[in-house]
Amino acid sequence: NMKVLSFLKREPMLTVSVLAAIAALIITPPSWELLSDIDWRTLGTLFMMLTVLEGFKKENIFRPLLGLAGNIRSMAGLSLFLVFSVFFSSMFVTNDVSLIIFVPLTIILFRAGGKERYILPVISMENIAAVRGSLLTPFGSPQNLFIYGQSGVSVWRFISYMFPIWVISGVLLVGFVAFLYRKNIRQKTDIENFQFIGEWQRWRRGRRIAYLVIFVLVITTIVTRTGWWFVVVPAVAAAVFFIDRQVLALTDYVLLLTFFCFFIFSSSIARNEAISSFLSSAVANHEYLWSILLSQAISNVPAAIVLYPFAVNRGALLYGLDSAGLCTLIGSLASVINYRLYVRDYPGNGKKFILVFTIISLAFFAIVAVPGYLISLSPL
Repeated sequence: NMKVLSFLKREPMLTVSVLAAIAALIITPPSWELLSDIDWRTLGTLFMMLTVLEGFKKENIFRPLLGLAGNIRSMAGLSLFLVFSVFFSSMFVTNDVSLIIFVPLTIILFRAGGKERYILPVISMENIAAVRGSLLTPFGSPQNLFIYGQSGVSVWRFISYMFPIWVISGVLLVGFVAFLYRKNIRQKTDIENFQFIGEWQRWRRGRRIAYLVIFVLVITTIVTRTGWWFVVVPAVAAAVFFIDRQVLALTDYVLLLTFFCFFIFSSSIARNEAISSFLSSAVANHEYLWSILLSQAISNVPAAIVLYPFAVNRGALLYGLDSAGLCTLIGSLASVINYRLYVRDYPGNGKKFILVFTIISLAFFAIVAVPGYLISLSPL
């Protein structure tokens, strides 16, 4: 069927995960134990996060922040504002959602002022901001959510462990923006009376409040690790259905299905003694390197699921996974989303995006890789 083939072409991560799950089920035949090994809690909490954030986007909840951007007059100031809006918002709304909000805005604003030559470097820095800002919290990215849920460490321990590399990343981003505008740091934006698309309708105020309340509930469910998560998931789904049933159709089920397939793959190889013993000896105490390298083949979220059962130092695994998105486009799902957002506006510029993105990201990685490794030697 051509429709199925074109869908799988559009969703390479899903294709890889389905093939991996099929291969795994040949290695280890399906059983009830295999189903019980799947991390249903992570799937449930991820579903809640993805659904509520679709509600955020539909109700334009970030409008006040977006409105501020149009009033900044210097290019360096505007770039810092956009990069750090991604950096800070990604800690709460996940790295891919922060990019979906701010990358299109960056393109609109820079076009409006005739500064299109800066679009690629700035959205590349926004990508770094999304990958590195989101690493601070357990709910900043799917891999953090998964490892936090599995590890049993407290939320404060998690945040304090990630804090040094988060601060280093923030300081570096300021340096990268300053370097971009080094020839004319006072350069003006040349944007005249910018009007951001999407007004707030007064009658939808109740919906905006409802989504914020549900969001707080979801974060509380994640942080407290409550055993009642299986009650919260259908309750959130029912609440969203009641508020606006169209939002449930917008949820990223492809990402959920990708997760599900990689969980099957991970559970199967963990139950196969030969593969399991090889990975246990190979991955143990080399988690940082393994997570960075494997992520370049299958992206960091699936790599987290595959490597976690064999990791001794969970901190090194986390640091590696949260650095993997700086190496290549495939390293993080957030980077793939950024690429898509850019190519939608500039269809012929895919190769140019990859080139600029890779140069800037690798320069950043070269600076943070060694400090990241040294900090990760102390366990989480």
